[in-house]
Amino acid sequence: MSMYPTLPYTATPYLDERITLRLFGAAAIHRGDVVVLQKPTARWVLVAKRVVGLPGDVVCVDPVLPERGHVLVPKGHIWVAGDNRDNSTDSRDFGPVPIALVRSRLIVQVGQVEDRRS
Repeated sequence: MSMYPTLPYTATPYLDERITLRLFGAAAIHRGDVVVLQKPTARWVLVAKRVVGLPGDVVCVDPVLPERGHVLVPKGHIWVAGDNRDNSTDSRDFGPVPIALVRSRLIVQVGQVEDRRS
């Protein structure tokens, strides 16, 4: 649910790609990309999150609560957030994510499965 409505709760298939990450490393990741990564607090769990900060960026920890401050994203890390910020565990909770935990980038939705929750 952390990426809803971008990634519906249903079993919608997506294609991801890993080649550019292996060839170019951090240079293959851009702000706005949706990446699949190992959750830093439970590395056996894969999660999808949107990249909102790259190494060297200063990001607002929580745009809804700017008084929480700002963070400099360290070298070798990214800042990620779920699109459904009210229901997402992301960098606001576990901080900058090592790029080594990124497994792939989501590139295209293959099919549409009707969302029957409404």
